[in-house]
Amino acid sequence: MRPLTDAQPPEPARRTYLDGVRVAAPIGVAAVAFGVSFGVLARSAGMGRVAPVVMSVTTFGGSAQFAAASILGAGGGVVTAVVAAVLLNLRYGPIGLSAATTLRGPWWRRALTAQLIVDESWAIAQQDDGRLDRHLLVGAGLLLLVCWTTGTAVGVFAGDLVADPESLGLDAAFPALFLALVWPQVRER
Repeated sequence: MRPLTDAQPPEPARRTYLDGVRVAAPIGVAAVAFGVSFGVLARSAGMGRVAPVVMSVTTFGGSAQFAAASILGAGGGVVTAVVAAVLLNLRYGPIGLSAATTLRGPWWRRALTAQLIVDESWAIAQQDDGRLDRHLLVGAGLLLLVCWTTGTAVGVFAGDLVADPESLGLDAAFPALFLALVWPQVRER
């Protein structure tokens, strides 16, 4: 190994999946809270017990899921709810394209890994040179998927304990938690 000189910047440390989990842990707490809120609201919208959990695993897009549950809860049709969810998740097209060179392995492994790309895991995985760190992406994405799905299941199954979700302010939980996450970014450059 050569000694470092002023002309040679130190090599960045190799990241692990656990690093992605650690970085995403604070966001994971919010994901659990969002998930609980979604589970309660999905049940009150008449989505049953299984559909919200399956939706959380397969869609894994909070804004799309809240929109679909809100539309169904207001008496809208399934087609309208699905179209709204798809439109909200269209942003994952460009995000997925930017992450495509990061994904490794056979097509089925890349497809499964792509399921872990959400706004938060993508942002965590950003490097200074514009590339994504695969280990941070996967570690953060796995933690967020587990937190979101667990929160949804808790909300779905404990939702019966809440007589009226709106009386607890759960209808405002998603915007309030989003604002709490964004506020530090707005205050600082």
